[in-house]
This record gives sequence, structure tokens and C-alpha cells, in this order.
Amino acid sequence: MFKENSRPHLILAALWLMMFSASSQVMIIPPIIPQISSELGIPESFQGMLVTAYAVMLSLFALTAGPISDKFGRRRILLIGSGAMAFALFLHHYAFDFVSLLIVRALAGAAGGVLSGASVSYIGDYFPYEKRGWANGVVVTGIAAGQILGIPIGTLLAEWGGFRQPFVMFAITMTFAFALTLLTVPQPTVQRFRGRLSVRVTFKNYLEMLKRPEISAVAGAFALMHFSIAMYVVFLPTWLTQTFDLSGYEIASVVFVGGIAAVFTGPVAGKLSDCYGRKALIIISCFGLSLVMASTTAVVSKFWIAYPLFFITMTLIAMRMSPFQALISEMIPEEKRGSLMSMLIAIGQLGMGFGGAFAGYAFMQFGYISNSVLAAVSVLAMGMMVWRFVPEPKLNFQAPIPENKQKVPYSVS
Repeated sequence: MFKENSRPHLILAALWLMMFSASSQVMIIPPIIPQISSELGIPESFQGMLVTAYAVMLSLFALTAGPISDKFGRRRILLIGSGAMAFALFLHHYAFDFVSLLIVRALAGAAGGVLSGASVSYIGDYFPYEKRGWANGVVVTGIAAGQILGIPIGTLLAEWGGFRQPFVMFAITMTFAFALTLLTVPQPTVQRFRGRLSVRVTFKNYLEMLKRPEISAVAGAFALMHFSIAMYVVFLPTWLTQTFDLSGYEIASVVFVGGIAAVFTGPVAGKLSDCYGRKALIIISCFGLSLVMASTTAVVSKFWIAYPLFFITMTLIAMRMSPFQALISEMIPEEKRGSLMSMLIAIGQLGMGFGGAFAGYAFMQFGYISNSVLAAVSVLAMGMMVWRFVPEPKLNFQAPIPENKQKVPYSVS
């Protein structure tokens, strides 16, 4: 059992490792798609289905996990999700053809659905609103660390031992995340959902949330955000490889540079949003990102240009992520926070699934320029939606409490 004197830095470490493992096993797909295709004989038009299978299953299971976390607590969901994800990733070792790989990706998606909204909801439960931008920014660097360390190492492992090896590595790191959560992460004392859990009640609660204009706007923004990411990222390595005849090592180096940008930007953007508000950073990020995405095929005339371009891309993505998560966490009472986050992530993953599937068709029919332009339009529409329809919760600053008198909310249930 965990100790009652659990500290915030241990909690952030557990959530960080969880984020690192979960995001890395998703991000490793685009860099090694050419190798997966070669080893298993998968046509290019089917490659996007690996993203779609994961996203659809994540969406379905997230819709169930959110209400359960509202009633029984985030800690249990974090443990179930991290344990299931570790097991699903170990199963990748036994994938022998396209169908078996699609099945284990679907199982990983199901585990990701259980885990998906729990970390952001946990931060919303544990940290006050005025510090959630910083806390989310710290945890989000787990994604950047995946780009800097996880993806390059995973890509090298795939080059040396086959595409299955990176997933086994991330299964091991997720197992460590499970153990750290078990030992150090308490259940915050927050108001839990007191109603009866059923399909009808859950569906009714989701409909009631979506009837609120600001919630429906955020849902649309989530779908557009993930659609644009899938459209832009899934076939970017393939386009770079075909255009400049690159190796897996060179693709990994581009991802590495982007990760460095995200490591520095995430916490800084979160801290700035704690001081000056969330929406401005989100809108600036969306506008800048649309310009970068739309100009990709025109600007990257030589391979070295991909490095600064991807650095700027990841800076803008990181600038948007932690403020957006912090803003959303305050839009609904705490007893429905898990449901809201899971619903939004499910909607976002459906957008990513559709984007992944459509990206393959667009790439085959019109080339990568169609992917980058559609991604730019989508992210610009997201920024407009946030600007027009999403309110900015007020930041209420209070005098700091002396460190020896601070009380960290938790329970042992």
C-alpha cells in the first residue's frame, strides 16, 4: 500500500512515466510503418488502419472508464489501465501478420481507453486550478521524452531486431509505471458520483454535457485537433523517406529534435497559462501550426529543413496541450470530471481514427500535400472554435500557504 505522506513530485513521476509509455507506443507507429509494411506485407492503403483500430477501441473503452473513475476513484482506473496496457504491449511480440497486429493494436487501444482521461482528471482532482497548467505541462513532457528517447531508441530496436521490439520495451516501462502508481499515488478526497452506473444513466449524462454549448465546442475542437495530427503525422515519415531516401535513423533524428522543443515548451506554456490565462496560448498555437503544416511540402526542399520545421511544429503543439487540458478540467464539477475527459478523448480519438484512415487515401490519391493542407485547415478551425465558443475560467490567486502547513488531499480508499 502507498504511504499517507505521498508527495506531489512522486505522483507527477508516476503520471509522467505512464504518459511516456502510453504516448511512445502510439508515436512509434509512423516512424516504423515502412518496416512493419515490409515485414508483414501490408499495402500502403491499409497502413492507416493500425491507427484507426487503436483509436476506435480507445474511444469505446474511454466512454466506460470515465464514469467508473467518477464513482470509484481515479487511482483504481490508473492501476487497471496501466496494467492492461503493459499486458497488451507484451502481446505485440506475438503478432505474425496484419490481422494479428491489428488485433493487438485494438487491445492496446482498449487499455488506452481505460487509462486515457484518468491522468488529466487526476491532476484536476489533486492540484488547484491555478497550478494545473504547470502540473499538466510537467506530465506532458513525458510525451516529449518519448520523442527524444523512446522513439529513437524504439526505432533503433526495430532496425536491429524487428518492429516488435519497441512495443516490448514500452511494455516494460509501463510495468514500472504500474508499480510506481501502486506504491506512491493516493486517491484524492473529492466528491464522487453518487448515482447508479448504467448504460442509460451514462448515455444521459453524456448527452446533458454535450447540450452545453461550451462542452460541445470543446468536443468539436478535440476532434479537429486529433484529426489534424493524424493527417499530418501518420504519413510524414513515409513522405520524407520517399522524397529523400532516408533510413530509420534519420527519421528518428527528426523526431528527436521535435521532442527537445516539446520538453522545454510544455512546462513553460503551462506556467504562463497559470499566470495569464489559457485561451490566448491555444489560439496562437493553432494559428501558427496551421501556417507550418500548410507550408511543409513547399518549405522542405532539402532534408535538413525538416529539422527546424518539426522543431517549430512540436513547440506549437506543446504550447497548446497543457493549457487546453487545464482549461477543460475546470469546465464541470469534479464528480463528472472523469466522464468529461473520457468523452472528449473518445471524440478526439474518433477524429484521429478517421484522420488516420483518410490520410492513407489522401496520400495515395493526391500526395502528401493534401495531408498537410487538410491538417492545416483542421487546426485553424479548432483555434477559431476555441476563440468563439469556449469560455475562460477565472484564475483566483491566493497567498501561498507555508510549506509545513500545506495539506495534500487524499484518502486511502
